[in-house]
Amino acid sequence: MKKFLVLTLTILSFQAAIASDVVKIGISQIVEHPALDAARDGIIKTVKECGFENAEFETQSAQGNMVTANQIANKFAGDKKDVVIGIATPTALALINTFQKLSPDTPVIFSAVTDPVGAKMVKDINKPGGSVTGVSDLAPIESQFNLIFELGFTPKAVGIIYNSGEQNSRSQLELTKAAAEKKGVKLVERAIANSSGVFSAAQSLVGKVQAIFVTTDNTVVSALESVVKVAYEHNIPLVMSDTDSVDRGALAAKGFDYYKHGLQTGEMVCRILKGAKPADTPVEFQEDLQLMINLKAAKEIGYTFPESFINAADKVIK
Repeated sequence: MKKFLVLTLTILSFQAAIASDVVKIGISQIVEHPALDAARDGIIKTVKECGFENAEFETQSAQGNMVTANQIANKFAGDKKDVVIGIATPTALALINTFQKLSPDTPVIFSAVTDPVGAKMVKDINKPGGSVTGVSDLAPIESQFNLIFELGFTPKAVGIIYNSGEQNSRSQLELTKAAAEKKGVKLVERAIANSSGVFSAAQSLVGKVQAIFVTTDNTVVSALESVVKVAYEHNIPLVMSDTDSVDRGALAAKGFDYYKHGLQTGEMVCRILKGAKPADTPVEFQEDLQLMINLKAAKEIGYTFPESFINAADKVIK
């Protein structure tokens, strides 16, 4: 009876400690756009609901600037955060590089990172080692690219705009090249360095391509309206990997729900706050895809969705 009482008191004490514990969590994301914002919101919701309702969150956006990303990382280190979270590859790398030097025992969790091994965040997705792990949004690019053809388009050339300075984007470009080669179509690449170059890159594709495909490239997605404008003016179908971009004017997308991605990341953060070691926590992936279509965008470019697509879509923008 005494052992049972001691065990019960221990469990209650642990639960009370979690409930009253104030942990400091820093979240750094490369830029603000609906997908990354949704991931951030999902993280915060899950952490608050898993026993850390008193957690202190500091969220920062680097506004697409790596200098700012490094400044945020240094600030978080100086503030002695208990856990830091990098949303997207550049900000996650900034946090990893800074904390490995200044606070190597602090857990660094990444979210919405496509290629954590290629970006040298972890050596092995199953055995990360060190203090870094997270949730990857590696997408089935071939399936997403093939959506162009499933919709009935028969382009000879497809345009892609990407940030050549971001590992996430370069990895997805290589996967897109492979998908285009399988389809026997030419892939016309336009590399940009920042969001200000997106509009001119999109314009330069006019007359050279019959469709545009954009992956989850954060720089391009942050300036998506520029691509949408060009697509509408020249009746070019714009197909995405990012489903939130359909609300903003893209024709269609087959991709992840980034709010769910954030919820999954938040669950990992909770486990680590409760004692799990990042070194022993395998990198996770999101698997379920959703189909989003935009009837208004279709009208803008003179296209009509097959009835089967309208019925099969998880979300239809009218």
